[in-house]
Amino acid sequence: MHLEQIGWNPFFQIQLSSLAQLPGAPAGIPGRVASANHGRFTVWTSSDTEQPTEINAGVGGLLRQPGVLWPAVGDWVLLRPDEAVIDHVLVRQTCVSRKQPEREIREQVLAANIDVLFIVSGLDRDYNPRRIERFLVMANESGARPVVLLNKADLAPSLNLDLAEVVASVQALSPAITVLPISAKADSDLDALPAQLLPNQTAALIGSSGVGKSTILNRLLGDERQATNAVRDSDSRGRHTTTTRQLFRMPNNWLLMDLPGLREVQLWANPDQPVQNLEASFDDIQALAENCRFRDCTHNAEPGCAVTSATIDPARLANFQKMQKELSYLERKTNPRLAKETRAKWNAIEKSVRSHPKRNSP
Repeated sequence: MHLEQIGWNPFFQIQLSSLAQLPGAPAGIPGRVASANHGRFTVWTSSDTEQPTEINAGVGGLLRQPGVLWPAVGDWVLLRPDEAVIDHVLVRQTCVSRKQPEREIREQVLAANIDVLFIVSGLDRDYNPRRIERFLVMANESGARPVVLLNKADLAPSLNLDLAEVVASVQALSPAITVLPISAKADSDLDALPAQLLPNQTAALIGSSGVGKSTILNRLLGDERQATNAVRDSDSRGRHTTTTRQLFRMPNNWLLMDLPGLREVQLWANPDQPVQNLEASFDDIQALAENCRFRDCTHNAEPGCAVTSATIDPARLANFQKMQKELSYLERKTNPRLAKETRAKWNAIEKSVRSHPKRNSP
């Protein structure tokens, strides 16, 4: 088992070579985090067999310092040669994140070093184009290539759905994405998934509880590895059957990560370009916005707005504006310079109001 068979590539080799030249650099054994559980990590390393060596590792003291990368499933790390301890996390090639589902402004890393993000949506009552749009923004932010899986396609006739029409409507959300109708329960069209990856690449399954992620994984493995539960009849919602993130080696030499179902899809963005990936996910709106009368048009009620005068789905536009506000708020909270400028702006406005009180009408 060579490292390349579990996702190692030149991006990480260059880092390892650069680290080795630094004085006092950690001289460790490279391995990949396959699962995590309360501060303990299963790390895969190379071996003399067809299976990777599994090491149950903890973390060194340096990783507990503020601002240092904490290991996530999919990460490449360096282990001490003589001890099961992670001393260093290599810079991530891609990173799937969301805002921690709490009031605290903090990033939650869901998956690291993913090549393809399979966005799973059930065609039952779970189907929600607005949620798919959010996942597409998350994928574009991560650097992974999004592929939308419309699971439970076998239910389309009983739900009075025109499957081709649904696929076309999802494809219209972003012409660059791939949309695959599948049925995990009926074991139908699942061969299309490994065809989306090159050998030794990594994918992850993301979506709400009950959309069939674990069933997809089990069918692809040919083994009931992950527990599954039926969804509620009332709303097609599932329970959190999968509670941990775990990496699996798949037949045909690729890797797949099953992520727990997400109740909230709060966005997290790169502080250097918080809105660009949102705009890339709504390229139709951005193309129209080039023709708006005002450069800072919010596409709400401004005169000469090319977006509101076009045939954009109002629900899609509202979702875009909502995510735009979320990312702007996030940028103000995570960017000290912008937060300072925003405070100064409102202080100046408040001072101006105090200096020029509103005069009573005659």
